[in-house]
Amino acid sequence: MALPIANQIRRLRFEHGEMTQSELAEKIGMTRQTVAAIEAGKYSPSLEAAFRIAHVFEASLDEVFQWVSIPPL
Repeated sequence: MALPIANQIRRLRFEHGEMTQSELAEKIGMTRQTVAAIEAGKYSPSLEAAFRIAHVFEASLDEVFQWVSIPPL
């Protein structure tokens, strides 16, 4: 089941000099694998990680992450 959080990380990385996942990971103190999982929507970032990612891109949280409505179970 897909997570209810979408993100714009891939687009933002491209817009910021084609930043690699490894470069972003280094800037936020996480592993490339974690960044890849967040970007792919397979892992929800902690609130701190979300703020760190937004800070790197000089963006607000809602510019980076969006809540996607999911139908009730």
